[in-house]
Amino acid sequence: MALSYVGVAAINLVAALFSIPVIAAGSWLSSQVDSACVQILQWPLIGLGVAVLAVGLAGFVAAFWRLPWLLLAYFVGMLLLMVALAGLAVFVFVVTASASGHPVPSRAFLEYDLDDFSGWLRGRVDDPGRWEQIKTCLAATPVCTAVNQTYATAQELFSASWLTPLQSGCCKPPTRCGYTFVTPMFWISPISPTADPDCTAWSNDQSQLCYSCASCKAGLLQNLRREWRRADLILVVATVALLAVYALGCYAFRTAKTDELFRRYRQGYT
Repeated sequence: MALSYVGVAAINLVAALFSIPVIAAGSWLSSQVDSACVQILQWPLIGLGVAVLAVGLAGFVAAFWRLPWLLLAYFVGMLLLMVALAGLAVFVFVVTASASGHPVPSRAFLEYDLDDFSGWLRGRVDDPGRWEQIKTCLAATPVCTAVNQTYATAQELFSASWLTPLQSGCCKPPTRCGYTFVTPMFWISPISPTADPDCTAWSNDQSQLCYSCASCKAGLLQNLRREWRRADLILVVATVALLAVYALGCYAFRTAKTDELFRRYRQGYT
């Protein structure tokens, strides 16, 4: 086998390895409570990562055994996958461009507004049937019980700057509602409650809490935004690295073909 084709095979194998961070990013999202309940981004990431791995290995086989038709399929398939990866990276960046998080009086944590997020993200939680499924999933997780176990007094809770957006939005009533703290998961309603839908949606039922509140949806989206941004950074780096390796593979393949033609030309004169 010509040495140049061995180089092409090695480069294609490296391209396959860049699928690992993409698959890892999707798997990491699957392990996060909110992403596991919403199930939007992790499966495209895992699917594209597996596709890159399969195509990269096919390219390695094609170059190692010098199968022109399979090598051509590799170059076309990998190009399409890079376009898909780049498109997904841009899409995630655009839909997560806006963020929420507003300070409230006498509280170290932030509270969140659903209107601050992109229309596409809001659409993922606006459908009542879909939200019912997400709400049921969230209620089955330890997100709010962790708050109850960590903070024993009102002062401890109110000074908790590290409260996650999901906990801030789903595990307590919004501060503007004027509820009185008893425990992190039990609050006394004000004598004159407001007509704010979130204030009337709060329930001391441990399976209900504020899971029906718009603040819970906003907290979920803010959590998703943070996680998706981290996954998007991995996606961008992997895509750029894959593009560089792909370009190197194209150059190596062209060099291999040139060397092969030159050898044939020389053999024709000997």
